[in-house]
Amino acid sequence: MLSDPHGPFINVDRLDLRKYAARPALAKVLCDYLLYHEHNPKKALELAALATVSCSFGDWWWKARLGKAYYQLGLLRDAERQFKSALKEQRMVVTTLELGKVFLRLDQPNAALDLYLEGGEAFPGELSFSLGAARVLDALHDLPAAVQHYRQVLRMDGSNVESIASLASNHFYTDQPELALRFYRRLLQMGLNNTELWNNLGLCCFYSGQYDMTLTCFERAVQLATDDNMAEVWYNVGQIAIGIGDLGLAFQAFKVAVSLDANHAESFNNLGVLELRKGNLEQARANFTTAARLGPHLFEPFFNGALLAFKLGDFQESYHLATKSQQAFPNHTDTAELMKQLKSHFTTL
Repeated sequence: MLSDPHGPFINVDRLDLRKYAARPALAKVLCDYLLYHEHNPKKALELAALATVSCSFGDWWWKARLGKAYYQLGLLRDAERQFKSALKEQRMVVTTLELGKVFLRLDQPNAALDLYLEGGEAFPGELSFSLGAARVLDALHDLPAAVQHYRQVLRMDGSNVESIASLASNHFYTDQPELALRFYRRLLQMGLNNTELWNNLGLCCFYSGQYDMTLTCFERAVQLATDDNMAEVWYNVGQIAIGIGDLGLAFQAFKVAVSLDANHAESFNNLGVLELRKGNLEQARANFTTAARLGPHLFEPFFNGALLAFKLGDFQESYHLATKSQQAFPNHTDTAELMKQLKSHFTTL
């Protein structure tokens, strides 16, 4: 198949699948060929159904392939039923992981988590279950439990990149940049060399006080960056520039970020703040409006716009934006204080 420049040598549409279903060894090879090479789950499903009948529904392998074909066709409930049937016949790591993927597609993270924990007990040395559980817990924002699973993975495999990166990120966002720096340096020692790693190293160096290394790391990040992640690097350069008080560099960095990615809401928000410091009120308001439109999940553009409107005397607009800020981040104290002042003003009127 690899040497044939004209594509596959098997004409799938002309195959007599009943004939192949009666020959288990050849049928299994053909089924995997249909799934992984031809990406034809419909034919694979037909072959797997015939082969399952041929072996009197007693082969877990065919039930697992039926589940995979159903999954690729988007028939998730049928896939779940086949995977569960296969697991009753034979407990296998791959089948368990496939069933977990089905639960996640069905938006049942707790079912997937229970499945991964059961799989971890049945196969104590298998890292994929601990990783799967950690990812689900991370998605559910249960970070302490996710960290425990990532640590468990590292105890069994000290070179697991995903666990090291996740623990580094957790330490960084819990105000421990020195510990995060140690993990990222470990990734560097393992041979990783990409934009995201150098970007994170630069941030950790800055927040841990190692200013001499910060710009060097960001220079490497910019050198390795592509069009997809260049804007993020320049946004972080802008954040570092604000941290050291160089507002001119910060303004230029955010301008570069929005020129690379016209949908970068955070950069527009920060540009609005810098324009406000320069006294350009209309430009600042335009940037806040753009940031709010591009990033409705962010509370900063709404709050900044509300504060600007409040100072300009446009209390109705300020109340409207402050309400959206509270919806995005209910526990933001500054927004609550602004709402308190607005309600007091409206009551006085």
